[in-house]
Amino acid sequence: MPDGPEGWMNTGDLCKEDSEGNITICGRSKTMILGPSGQNIYPEEIEQKLNMLPYVNESLIIDDGGKLAALVYPDFDAARHQNMSREEIEKQMDDNLKTLNSSLPAYSKISRVKIMNEEFEKTPKRSIKRFLYQP
Repeated sequence: MPDGPEGWMNTGDLCKEDSEGNITICGRSKTMILGPSGQNIYPEEIEQKLNMLPYVNESLIIDDGGKLAALVYPDFDAARHQNMSREEIEKQMDDNLKTLNSSLPAYSKISRVKIMNEEFEKTPKRSIKRFLYQP
């Protein structure tokens, strides 16, 4: 039974509607980051792009003192299989950052990448516990 205005259920999901009336979920209201000029930044959209880049296993975008930072857990198994050193993995993550930023608007560019040595802590539904990684 719908519980919100106009019959919409209040789930906390944020979405966009295109000119044809299609609705796309872009994030959760709890995770939205307000940019320096008031722009809405949806970390899930950026994470989805970042997770598609080489040697990225999973990522988390956080607000780091007014700038966006990416916490990345690399695919260490794949890197080891390619005999990559720690320095080569770091260089790959820097290259990934450049690639990612080239596809983002100026207000949502990532300022730095921090490599995580362990997987992110997850909920029973396998979602990252975002609140544990906020500065």
